[in-house]
Amino acid sequence: MSFSKAQDLIRLAQIAAARRGGVSLEDICEEFGVSHRTAQRMTDALEETFGNVEAEDGEDRKRRWRLVNSGLTQLQLRHETGVEALDIAARTAETEGRLRHAKALNDLRDGLLARVPARARVEADAEAVLLAMGQVTRPGPKVSLQPAILDAIIEALRGPFRLRVRYNQDAASRILEPHGVLLGHRTYLAARDPAKADEVRNFRIDLIHEAETLNESFAFQDGFTIAEYAALAFGVWQDPAQYGEVVWRFAPEAADRAAGFRFHPQQVLEPQDDGSLIVRFHAAGWLEMTWHLYQWGDKVEVIAPQALRDMVEGHRRSDFAAMP
Repeated sequence: MSFSKAQDLIRLAQIAAARRGGVSLEDICEEFGVSHRTAQRMTDALEETFGNVEAEDGEDRKRRWRLVNSGLTQLQLRHETGVEALDIAARTAETEGRLRHAKALNDLRDGLLARVPARARVEADAEAVLLAMGQVTRPGPKVSLQPAILDAIIEALRGPFRLRVRYNQDAASRILEPHGVLLGHRTYLAARDPAKADEVRNFRIDLIHEAETLNESFAFQDGFTIAEYAALAFGVWQDPAQYGEVVWRFAPEAADRAAGFRFHPQQVLEPQDDGSLIVRFHAAGWLEMTWHLYQWGDKVEVIAPQALRDMVEGHRRSDFAAMP
C-alpha cells in the first residue's frame, strides 16, 4: 500500500469513528473525490484493517460504516492544518466582532496544541502559513459592529428567543424574532417583527443600538431556512418587488472569466455558439447587481429584467484595463 493510500485509510477511519451515523459510499466519494468503485475498495480495506468496524443499512437503504471504541486518539495526522484553520477562523471572528466565537476558537486551538508532543514545531509551521496568508484578507471598508449586540443576537438564535432591540433612530424599542444572520459588506439580522408583519425581513446590525435577549421562545416561520432566504437576493438586500429571472450575457472575451464566478447558488450557465456566455438565476437586489456589473465594463449585457438593464446601460465602459 502506498503512503498516500495509507493516509487516506487512516483519515477514513477517523471519519468513520467521528461521525455518529457512520460514513456511506456517497460520503467517501465526496470527501476523497473518488469513484463509487474506489469508495467500495476503501471500505473493504477499512474492514480488513480494523477489527471494530460495523456496517449497517439505514432507513434510506444506504449502508454506512463506523468504528466503535476506535482508540484512534493516538493515530493523529499532522496538526498544523487544524491549528491554521482554527487560527484563521478565530481572527476572522475577532475582526467581525464575534468575540465569544473568537475566544472559543482560541480555546480549541490551545486544547489541540496541549495534546501535541511537538508543540513548538507545530506552532512554528502553522505561523509560517498564517504569515504567508496575511495579504489575502478582503480589502475595502467594513461596517463596525458592537460585540455586545452580536452576543445578544447569537444567544437569541440559540433558543430561539425573542430579542428586544432599539433600531436606527427609533425612540422606542421593538421585539424581534431572529431567524438568522446574513454576512456581506453589511451584516444583517433576518428577523420577523410580529407587531408589524409576519414575513421575515432584514435589519442592519450596525443600526441596532441596544439588544436584549428575552426569556420568551417563539416558533420559526414555517419552512424557513436561512440558505433559501439568502438565495432570494443577489447580495444581502431583499425586495420581493424586484424578485424574478435575471439574465446576463458575457462577451466571448469575458466568457471564461465569468464561468469561474458563482454569481448565485442556483445559477445556470449557457455557453453560446459565438463564444459568449449567458448566466441565468432568480434573485432580487438590482442595486447590488449594478455595483458588480459595473466592474465588467462593456463586457456584459443585461438581457433581463428591463429595469436592471436600464440601470446599467448608460454606464458600460470600454476603457477598463482588466475584468474582475
